[in-house]
Amino acid sequence: MPANDTPTQPHGDRPLRTKGAAKRARRKLTEDDVTVVEESLLKRAVAAAALGNAMEWFDFGIFAYLTVTISKVFLPAGDPTSNLVATFGFFAAAFIVRPIGGAVFGPIGDKIGRQKVLALTMILMAAGTLMIGLIPSYDTIGFWAPVLLLVARFVQGFSTGGEYGGAATFIAEYSPDKRRGFMGSWLEFGTLAGYVLGASIVTVLQYAMPEDALLSWGWRIPFIVAGPLGLIGLYLRLKLEETPAFQKQQEQAAERESQKTPFLKLFAENWRSLIVCIGLVLVFNVTDYMLLSYMPTYLETNLGQNATFGLILIVIVMILMMVVITFSGRLSDRFGRRPVLAAGCIGFILLSWPALKLVQTGTGPGVFAGLLILGLVLVTFTSTMPSTLPALFPTIIRYGALAIAFNVSVSLFGGTTPLATQALIAGAKDAGFGWAEDIPAFYLMLAALIGLVAVYFTKETASSPLMGSGPTVAHEDEVADVIAEYDDPTSELAQSDWAKDFSTSQFPVVPEDGSAPGSREEQAPAGS
Repeated sequence: MPANDTPTQPHGDRPLRTKGAAKRARRKLTEDDVTVVEESLLKRAVAAAALGNAMEWFDFGIFAYLTVTISKVFLPAGDPTSNLVATFGFFAAAFIVRPIGGAVFGPIGDKIGRQKVLALTMILMAAGTLMIGLIPSYDTIGFWAPVLLLVARFVQGFSTGGEYGGAATFIAEYSPDKRRGFMGSWLEFGTLAGYVLGASIVTVLQYAMPEDALLSWGWRIPFIVAGPLGLIGLYLRLKLEETPAFQKQQEQAAERESQKTPFLKLFAENWRSLIVCIGLVLVFNVTDYMLLSYMPTYLETNLGQNATFGLILIVIVMILMMVVITFSGRLSDRFGRRPVLAAGCIGFILLSWPALKLVQTGTGPGVFAGLLILGLVLVTFTSTMPSTLPALFPTIIRYGALAIAFNVSVSLFGGTTPLATQALIAGAKDAGFGWAEDIPAFYLMLAALIGLVAVYFTKETASSPLMGSGPTVAHEDEVADVIAEYDDPTSELAQSDWAKDFSTSQFPVVPEDGSAPGSREEQAPAGS
């Protein structure tokens, strides 16, 4: 045993830190620890991930925008309200299997790579969506129509279980630390683009086709279009390279083969982050699905508005959200993730009811103003969550932990939002409550309160490296600056949670003076 009490490893002469050594030495940051991502590669990676995500959410969104039509095609004639609630049940069914998809794809993504799994989820999503477009109606095959629809929704949900966590992880691991919020916001830009494309196609169909033709075959067009769109998304994702953070993690894992820690143990050690993630995702997805998925149906079924009217306004709101979303991402890089997220939660608490009252006026300007208020508040989440959530977990389990926590929360709270809201409104109306139409606002306010608690317990990660990884920069000339900042114990980087974890992590110890590991005197403590 060397004099410094740190055991040497078979793969090299550098010792691994023990608990005693961790108290005596501070790990030095070297050029090898800093990743430089070329601008061209970064843009290509972000664009491909965002475009692939747009394809996925086009597939998922068109079902929401055709809910009323689908209820007439796949269910027997009956009470329209009951059929609508049942169709929202099909919408929610996909969310039942999302945690299963996350539990399957997430750990695989941590083991074999993010890129391979994201290509597979693209194939499955396109297949499930195309299947919906090919299923015969209830009038043709009876009971089997809703059964096959349920199967197709399960395929969609299973694939989506591995989508968001993987895409967010992919972009976060490619992004420079000081631009992660901006780069991550492009992921939700892609989501909105997919929704806009889906809503636009549905709007054109509803406006241009007679209702009989739409019910007969017109509704199938956007689902069938998903086939070739899926092939485009697959091509883009197959052209991607694996993330630098994952590549380094794999290299380190190979060096420390004998020290591998079981996934479940690592998962259990991060239980606090898992709970915080679930809370953040709850407010993010309840507000997202309430506005982008449920509001067109609310306008049509509860306020008696024309279906096309609601969709056109939602499309305009989403386009305006796309305009400002990357600016909001930049704000989170400058001021921090927590202030932006907290502002969103407070915004929904204060503005949900007034915004819904504007929607309930039924006038074009009133409805648009109400939806726009909700949309602009929602941007605080859509722009910031893609950079906030991956930073909660270390590289070794990032994809798996995020996919599981994200999809558990979405399944329990987000995906059930349209179903629960419509059912609550129907129940409140039956009971004679005059405030039944205000339930969407109350739902949003409750979600925002829970989200505010989650934000309180969220650690600030803006401008900090990801857990389990070294700093990431965009240019070679930034490397020396990062090392100098880390070496300055008074700097923001040196005092960050990442630096505390990095300086005492169980990696080979490099003494502060840069000399080879030797006596205890050579590894005098420098603080952390």
